[in-house]
Amino acid sequence: MPASPTPVAPVRSLDEWVAENVELLQPDRVVWIDGSRAQLDALLHDMVEEGRIIRLNPEHRPYSFLARSDPDDVARVEARTFICSEREEDAGPTNNWREPEAMREELRGLFAGAMRGRTMYVLPFSMGPVGGALSRYGVQLTDSAYVVASMSIMTRVGDAVLERIRAGARWVPALHSVGAPLEPGDEDVAWPSNPVKYICHFPETREIVSFGSAYGGNAILAKKSFALRIASVMARDEGWLAEHMLLLRVTDPRGRRFHIAAAFPSACGKTNFAMLRSALPGWQVETLGDDIAWLAPGSDGRLRAINPEAGFFGVAPGTGPDTNPTAIDTLWGNTIFTNVALREDGDVWWEGLTKTPPAGLTDWRGEPWTPDAGRPAAHPNSRFTVAASQCPSIAPDWDDPNGVPIDAIIFGGRRATNVPLVVEARDWEHGVFLGATIASERTAAAEGELGELRRDPFAMLPFCGYNMADYMQHWLDVGTRLRRTGGVPGVYQVNWFRKDADGKWLWPGFGENGRVLAWIVERIAGEAPASDTPLGRIPAVGTIDYRAAGVGDADWQELFRVDAPALLAEADDTEAFLDRFGDKLPEAVRRQLAALRERLGAPRRAGKKAVA
Repeated sequence: MPASPTPVAPVRSLDEWVAENVELLQPDRVVWIDGSRAQLDALLHDMVEEGRIIRLNPEHRPYSFLARSDPDDVARVEARTFICSEREEDAGPTNNWREPEAMREELRGLFAGAMRGRTMYVLPFSMGPVGGALSRYGVQLTDSAYVVASMSIMTRVGDAVLERIRAGARWVPALHSVGAPLEPGDEDVAWPSNPVKYICHFPETREIVSFGSAYGGNAILAKKSFALRIASVMARDEGWLAEHMLLLRVTDPRGRRFHIAAAFPSACGKTNFAMLRSALPGWQVETLGDDIAWLAPGSDGRLRAINPEAGFFGVAPGTGPDTNPTAIDTLWGNTIFTNVALREDGDVWWEGLTKTPPAGLTDWRGEPWTPDAGRPAAHPNSRFTVAASQCPSIAPDWDDPNGVPIDAIIFGGRRATNVPLVVEARDWEHGVFLGATIASERTAAAEGELGELRRDPFAMLPFCGYNMADYMQHWLDVGTRLRRTGGVPGVYQVNWFRKDADGKWLWPGFGENGRVLAWIVERIAGEAPASDTPLGRIPAVGTIDYRAAGVGDADWQELFRVDAPALLAEADDTEAFLDRFGDKLPEAVRRQLAALRERLGAPRRAGKKAVA
């Protein structure tokens, strides 16, 4: 793995940076976060006393809390998220761009005096285990105690990181304010924020500036802002990958271990897959990470990966004993919940936790709620923040700084049509094409027609810190390097969501997805046969016991049916999307699209022949 980051523009010393921002933001006091349990406990105690969070009933959720946000501060604000690269073309057509100096000037005006009446917290943090070869450091300044508490779960914080920075380690400056100064006599609110919001990234200088929001994705700057947007630029420059991927380990009945990285857009079952309980006897799945992975070529020539985070920031609604029992077991205590409902007995509830809501709920806005209210009790984007180490399925070595060798990469979307249950890419270039064309359907498709697609290449569209076309080329370049050392992982695409003509799910999903995972592992081991199709290789007849999953023969065939007219229509839609990148689009991606059309345009559908 890369031993040190590529040098960038010199950064002033940490103390100088803090002093400059104290002068600009004018906080009442400055608190350095040391990472101790005592300091965090005191912070949470003060938040409860001030009415910012609610302590839950310890008989049900020990040492757990509920935060309620401002109703206008409940999700990432993508329209106010900017990549402020020196050149607009480096941001690309899928990012919002602002000229960096003009943006800095506007931000300076917003931040002037923004912390008056508040505390500035100085939060040194590490993405990845402190001292790891692929770990990177940052320092966030914030006036939100909620952010400090959340970052203390999601990252490694405190003096151990500060020592590294003071010893000369490079670090990413991350400045955040809720933008709600308090003048003498002003009454504070539980969740301060500002109607004006900016989340800005400066790739060349590796800086992040966020104003106006206290919501996790906008304010916990170690997560999407650092670990993906800025880290993707660092990875491009240093020869590795920063990805919106889960990590898991599969152990087969013979005790062989395999490691998988998988990218899924939102609402595609990513967390459920990361915490999979396989329906197959003798197969064990362990969690290494649920959201972000950093992958780098190791000294052995293989692609190795770490989970740079230390916690889970998951969506609560839809998480229940039937969909993700592991997540439910993880949330027994030591958890910060945001915008879920509160039960009469002091515990929490959200849609999907139980089939019937309990009586006497208070909704996420703090208002009484009944099933007749006509609105959800928990906000659809309500969250839980909990330490990864608390997950029952977490691998014992999940935070090994050396990471794990990646055997396969999986891409998935939410597709009712066209995309098979599982398909194996022919090679790395074909795998990059599969990743570049991930999509989910917004609307149902009529027979032979295409539903409206939401494109999300590599599940990174909102999170790539530079031009997505250059990002695709970087993937191709990483593959070229891995081929020289013989360490290229297999690439696969999965789709748990295909439906029949009546709109019925064809595959049961959840634990039964372990059968698909087992086939992938056996392909990696060179043991499972496959059949060739225009889309790639699929399981040969008899390799997956689908009947044991409750799937009939007709439905199994439908899961892999190749509808050439519909796929050719989708190829046109794909081309229109890729054309947005102009001449920057790698020729290899265009070549793969042309090859797909050629395979689909054959006089008759290609037969399925066994391949090794």
